[in-house]
Amino acid sequence: QVQLVESGGGLVQPGGSLRLSCASSGRPFVNYGMGWFRQAPGKEREFVAAINFSGSNTNYADFAKGRFTISRDNAKNIGYLQMNNLKPEDTAVYYCAADGTGWGMTVESVYTFWGQGTQVTVSS
Repeated sequence: QVQLVESGGGLVQPGGSLRLSCASSGRPFVNYGMGWFRQAPGKEREFVAAINFSGSNTNYADFAKGRFTISRDNAKNIGYLQMNNLKPEDTAVYYCAADGTGWGMTVESVYTFWGQGTQVTVSS
């Protein structure tokens, strides 16, 4: 089992930044790829970004490229999502998840462990 706890969400103005954290416990964090997904009200959950077990490879949704950066610190068992130049359409609950393949896949179905989510609201 892997337990994931997100933090760092909140209210931010358009153009602002937030850094989300995902703290992992249980099985070794280094064994898993990590992904971030989000779900806006009335919409399906969508892929945001993913990183492989070592941190050497990343994947981003088109809307995240150039604005968001995913990273991880395996020594601290923490993953991060740095979000810059936030837009109102980025408003959503953001979830981190652990990918048992280790590769940091973009498809939701490979993610077996999920956090409870953290709310991000972008509004003036």
